[in-house]
Amino acid sequence: MRNFFLFICLFPLFGLAQDDLLSEIDTVQADNQTESSFKSLKIVNLESTKLAAKKDLYFVVAHRFDYLEHGFDDFFGLDNANTQLKFVYGLTDWLTVHVARSGFQETYDVAAKYRLVYQKEGCALFTIVGFNSLAINTEMKEDDFPDMSFSNRLSYVTQLLISRRFNEALSLELAPTFFHENTIRDTFADDGTIILPNPQDNSQFALGMGGRYKITKRWSVNLDYVAHLNRASESIYTNPLSIGMDLETGGHVFQMHFTNSRAMHESGFLGQTSGRWDKGEICFGFNLVRVF
Repeated sequence: MRNFFLFICLFPLFGLAQDDLLSEIDTVQADNQTESSFKSLKIVNLESTKLAAKKDLYFVVAHRFDYLEHGFDDFFGLDNANTQLKFVYGLTDWLTVHVARSGFQETYDVAAKYRLVYQKEGCALFTIVGFNSLAINTEMKEDDFPDMSFSNRLSYVTQLLISRRFNEALSLELAPTFFHENTIRDTFADDGTIILPNPQDNSQFALGMGGRYKITKRWSVNLDYVAHLNRASESIYTNPLSIGMDLETGGHVFQMHFTNSRAMHESGFLGQTSGRWDKGEICFGFNLVRVF
């Protein structure tokens, strides 16, 4: 495990010797369209307004570890990895689809991302992209929930991603969000007992915000945050806050980040983030993005 951790720390340095990927991951600039606001498909947790080019296939291997607060007991969370494998495909230059499997709640999810407006000089001030996902929680067992139907496993997310590239270095994004969980997690009273019926609405609203600041030709600092707008006051969950860095190298993008969310699929980090930065409940994670 120590060797693995050392590899993660040194991996970006090895990538510096590879060919530049900028020509492969930039959105093509045509007519007066502005270059893509983001170089990666995600900021950290939030989807960015970048889409896969037509017929491009991305393979994403994402790892999110447990909280750092446990220290050497679990080697700062590295003993408890949550993994997501994802395939992303550009059906057209304006429509991207993905399918993924996450260790968090043994979740499968499918999604579509589609461009509505492209930022153009002297015309559109923003790029606007729609995003819809469907997640299936396969961790729920019929032995524990004998009256469960397939629909109880489902959750849905709808987002409008609005970004602007202000200059070569700075891009910002807002993400008004609606999501619906057919089954909501337990809510607890101060004495630890479960509150029934659960006061949390199945239909929930949030506002995501994020940005990217490019500090060198290859490196950028990324940050995103999601404010839940109708969370029940008794809820044990909190808002996800994430900060990370992207490294653009030959053949792939390498993302490293710290976040209070162990979930990586949308409905998971939107509704079920339990970590708190002020208590040291922070996870280290990384994504390796390969485009074919």
